[in-house]
Amino acid sequence: MESDTVNSVPRPLVQLNQWFIVSTIVISWVFQIEFFLLLPFIVGMTALLFKYNPVIETGRLFLKNEPSTYPQEDADQQQFNNIIAVSCLGAAIISALAGRGTGFYIFSSMVFVAASVALAGFCIGCFIRFQWKRFQYKRSSQ
Repeated sequence: MESDTVNSVPRPLVQLNQWFIVSTIVISWVFQIEFFLLLPFIVGMTALLFKYNPVIETGRLFLKNEPSTYPQEDADQQQFNNIIAVSCLGAAIISALAGRGTGFYIFSSMVFVAASVALAGFCIGCFIRFQWKRFQYKRSSQ
């Protein structure tokens, strides 16, 4: 049972992280502060490099029940999604630094849409990863 909880994240914490991403992007757009995207970028990089997400760990303090009692999300899938989000946020920040507003909005919109759609119930990153795994399986079985 221990291995199940180690490789998963309670869904409310995943959703908290998605809301954090969506809200920081909206704040960045509304107030035209491109570098506000450094917040989710740094959180995402921390999660990738150190397997520690400050937003999720802070949210864990506010769970009413034991984390294992909530619906769980696959931690590996969350890492995959995080790689995509950090890459796009990094591209948005680089675009802002280069004075390319269009690139900033395209890349940040990609993350915004993915996180928003995930909050609505469909995980774009999960679909991409599934298709990639399916392709790898088909290629290896030939």
